[in-house]
Amino acid sequence: MSKKLDDELAQALSLAEQQDTPAVVKPAAASPAPKARPSRSLGLLATLLVMVGALVALFLVGFKEAAVYATPVDQLLASKDKLAGRKVRVEGELVPGTLVKRDSPCEYRFQIHGTQAPLPVRYAQCVIPDTFRDVPSGGVQVTVEGTLSQGGDFEASLVMAKCTSKYDPNSHEMKGGTQPGEGPLSLK
Repeated sequence: MSKKLDDELAQALSLAEQQDTPAVVKPAAASPAPKARPSRSLGLLATLLVMVGALVALFLVGFKEAAVYATPVDQLLASKDKLAGRKVRVEGELVPGTLVKRDSPCEYRFQIHGTQAPLPVRYAQCVIPDTFRDVPSGGVQVTVEGTLSQGGDFEASLVMAKCTSKYDPNSHEMKGGTQPGEGPLSLK
């Protein structure tokens, strides 16, 4: 198709020059036809595919540990040989009566449990969340982040206490508090 186009262009140029002035006409075969560059496009495409593949691999492999939000205590204790020394998040319930504070060095020690054995936790900080209290009746849900030692103790670097909900889904009312629209801050 480009050969046909070149021939038509040459005829048009020769007709135009014959009508205007006699001048030297360059033959159409003297100008090289433009070449397509498929190798450059393929190289760019290959580079982009390699970069996208590397990003996908990074997300799938590199962030695999961060994908798990929190492991239940029972699951951690079942696979403690595999998870020892790695940073993990564990959730469980505070064992009532086990929260102890030591002043020198400042640290908290307590135990959390699931349905099976308790997990001893050591938190080497002086400040714990306000909602993290030892309630004799139990029910305080805790999420701790840190590493599991070879001995089976958990060295926590972060303690998060879950707030107990006062909403009762059976009666659709708040437990132990004021109803919406009541209280000192209500607008009537």
